[in-house]
Parts: sequence; C-alpha cells; structure tokens
Amino acid sequence: MPLGLGGAPLGNMFAPVPPAQVDALFETALADGCRSFDTAPHYGHGLSELRFGQMLRGQPPGGFALSSKVGRLLTPDAKAMRDQNGFVDGLPFNQHWDFSAQGVRRSVEDSLQRLGLAGLDTVFVHDCDAANHGERYPQVLQQVLHEALPELHALRRQGLLRHIGLGVNDVQVCLDVLQGMRADAGIDCLLLAGRYSLIDHSGLAELLPLCQSLGVRIALGGVFNSGILATGVRAGAELRFNYGPAAQHWVARVAAVEAICDTYGVPLRAAALQFPLAHPAVEVVMLGARQATEWQDAVAMMRHAIPAGFWQALRDGGPLPAEAPTPKGA
Repeated sequence: MPLGLGGAPLGNMFAPVPPAQVDALFETALADGCRSFDTAPHYGHGLSELRFGQMLRGQPPGGFALSSKVGRLLTPDAKAMRDQNGFVDGLPFNQHWDFSAQGVRRSVEDSLQRLGLAGLDTVFVHDCDAANHGERYPQVLQQVLHEALPELHALRRQGLLRHIGLGVNDVQVCLDVLQGMRADAGIDCLLLAGRYSLIDHSGLAELLPLCQSLGVRIALGGVFNSGILATGVRAGAELRFNYGPAAQHWVARVAAVEAICDTYGVPLRAAALQFPLAHPAVEVVMLGARQATEWQDAVAMMRHAIPAGFWQALRDGGPLPAEAPTPKGA
C-alpha cells in the first residue's frame, strides 16, 4: 500500500496526542499493512522518535522501512521550554542547526539511541532551504554538499543506514542539491512536503522530471497542504496552508476543486491522496495522522473509486495543469 505514517503529529505538533491514542494509531496502521514510517529529532524534540521506537522495536527485522532526519541536534536542558517550534509538551531538549559532518554523525547515533534500533532505512537532511536559513543558505548548501552528504555515505558504508535524501518543503533546494552533488556523495530519494498536491504544483515542471531521469525516488508529505485539502473551505474550520493561515488565492483554488468534487460525488480527501501517486516519480504518500480514525479514513479514501471524467474536469476547469499525470479512473 503506497501510504505511510508521518511522525510530526506524534511529536505533539500544535496539540498533545495521548499515549493510548498513539498506541491505537500504530496498531491500526500496522494491521492495515503500513510498512513505511517517518520521524525526526525536530518532532517534539525527540518525542516522535521515542514513540516510533517503542512501537516498531517489536516488529520483525526488515518488516518495515523507517526514516529519520539530520540537521538539528538536541541538547538536554532541564529548563527547556516544553512548548517550542510548534510542538507542545515536548521532551526537555533544546535544538540547534548543525549540518557538519560531526553533527550529522552524532544526530544519526542519537536518533538510533532514542529509537532503540541498530539502523535506519533512510536518513533525510532536514530543512536545509533558504526559507529556514535566509542569507546563510549558500553556506548551508555548501555544508550539506561537502560535509553532511559525504558523512551520510560514510555511515551507510558502516551499515547504519541504507538510503540518503532530503526532507524539505522547498523545490529550489532540491534542484540545487541534485545539480551540485558529487557523484560519490549524492542522494537517492526525497521526502517532499506540500509541493506536489491538488493545488500546489510547484514541483511538477522541473523537479519531478529531474528526479525521474536520475532515478531519485520521491515520498510525498503534506498532500493535504497542512489541512486545507482535508477540511475543504466550506466547513468553517480554521483554514491552514503550509503550516499557517491560508491566503485567499489558495482558498479560491480549493473552492474550485471542491465544486468539481461535488459534481462527481468525489470526496476531496480521496482526490488529494490519489492524485500525486499518478506521477511516475512518486512512490508513497506519508500521512500525518493523529489518531486511528484518521488513518482508517485515509485508507478508505485511497480505495475510493474516482471516475476518469473527474480528473478531466479538473484539467478543463483549470485547477490542474494539462501536463499533470492523473489516475486512470474507475
């Protein structure tokens, strides 16, 4: 099943997730055949990794694929704020950026300690884009290319990980790395959040074709664009796009998609989950679920039959570019 479980909500992103709710979510996802999981030190300052390790250590070796990330180191601090960086009631650590070779090695080793595992399937370099680093971005990019990626390759040779990639929500940094990486210290996958969805197609023109030509596999996060494609724009819920309040042009674009959904009787969530998987460069969608019912709904939406005419109507009506691949339809 091309649906994986993303770990940001389980680090108490925006609101706490009780332990019993976490257990029920993992048990439901595993029972449904989920075998792809993603977490990061950033998520709850280690809380998400701790929770993933508690649930996955009992699974058969090789029975799942787990990824985590590097770029932020956690330092223990009894006075650390429990609510910071968008996460609430996190663990008592402060975080700071570190893309150095030494920092990357320590980050992987620390993650394995929190997870209680001996290795990771994939390690992504996390949030190394201009939006996070501003005028320091050129220096960060060079450090990623010349320190972080070579160190991850060294760790792979030691058997601590299998795949190397970027975990970002920015297209340009992916292009910069793919075009600047060394042949012996490159990436083989991306976790791209929010930049290829029903309403945001910024990855379509250049990045996805480049990944396809290079054989770089893509996992997509944020296919609901932080919620607006899950709730729609008519329910009266807080409209969020890319982790913040949605601008009016995004609201208008979702409204146009919803109108076509109504005509064809297609749930917006089903269209949002199924659409990006039609692109040949995309292998899996990572769902940021908070509870078992959200996971179960996503599984149902992935299986919902969508007529071919619906996808054509999205093209004809303007919400989808003509070059975007779409599912074949029921």
